Amino acid sequence: MSSRLILNILGRFEAKGDPQSPDRLHIEIEATRLAYAARDAWIADPDKADVPVEELLSDALADRLAGMIDLHHALTDLPAFDMPLHRDTVYISVVDRDRNAVSFINSVFDSFGTGLVAPRSGVVLHNRGQSFSLNPGHPNVAAPLKRPLHTIIPGMVTRDGRVEMPFGVMGGYYQAMGHAHLISKVFDYGMDLQEAIDLPRLIPSSDGTRVEAEHTLPAATADELTRRGFAIVPAEDPIGGAQAIRIDWENGTLTGGSESRKDGIALGL
Repeated sequence: MSSRLILNILGRFEAKGDPQSPDRLHIEIEATRLAYAARDAWIADPDKADVPVEELLSDALADRLAGMIDLHHALTDLPAFDMPLHRDTVYISVVDRDRNAVSFINSVFDSFGTGLVAPRSGVVLHNRGQSFSLNPGHPNVAAPLKRPLHTIIPGMVTRDGRVEMPFGVMGGYYQAMGHAHLISKVFDYGMDLQEAIDLPRLIPSSDGTRVEAEHTLPAATADELTRRGFAIVPAEDPIGGAQAIRIDWENGTLTGGSESRKDGIALGL
C-alpha cells in the first residue's frame, strides 16, 4: 500500500528530463516521507483494526499530499515517525517458458530472526513482532492474534490481463520507496531494468529527519538537495537490493535485471 501511495503522489508530477535530477529526487523523497507518515499512522492488521484503505489510496489524498510538496525547500511539518528499523530480506523472481511468473519474498526480519528454531521442521522463527507499535490506541499496537505491519511486499506488474514484470526490492524500510522508484524509472522514464536498478539510491531515515544517500549520488545533486533543506548524510551500507524480469509479449523475449549491491544473478536456462 505504501508503494501505491508513493506512486499515486508521483503521478501528480510530470516525469521528464533527468530521472536523477534534484527536482525529481526532491519529489521522490517528499512522496516517500508523506506516504510513510500516512502508513505509520494508519496501517495495521485489517482483521483487528479499521484501516481506511479507500481513503489512503484515493485521488483526493494523493492530490492533497502532492500539493504539500514545494520544490524550493524540504517539508518540515511531518507527523513523527514511530517505527523500528527494518532488516534483511531475500527475493526471487521467476518466469517459465509458458510465461507463468512467480514473485517471491521471504525474511526472518533480523539476523536469525528470534533465534528460535521449530524443533520438528527446523524453520527459524521470525521476529517481526518488533514492528508493532507500543502506543495504546495506535491501529498497529501489539495485541493477541494480530499481524504486525511488515515490509514483505513482492511486486507483480500486469497489463491488459497479462503479467508484464514480476519484481521485488529488498531493504526493509526502503522497500516501498524502492518499488515506487523502480516502477517510475522503468515505466515513466523508459529505462531498462539493469539501468534502473543500478541508479544511486537514497532514503529518508526511519525517524524522518535525514536523507541517507549512497556515495554514487553526484555531489552537485547532494549539494542542491542540501540547499533545499534536506539533511543529506552518507548511507552506512548499500541501500536495498532488486531483482526483476520484464516480459516482452510481442517479441517473445525475457529481460532480467539483478542487484549489484548484494548476492544475486539474472539467469536464463
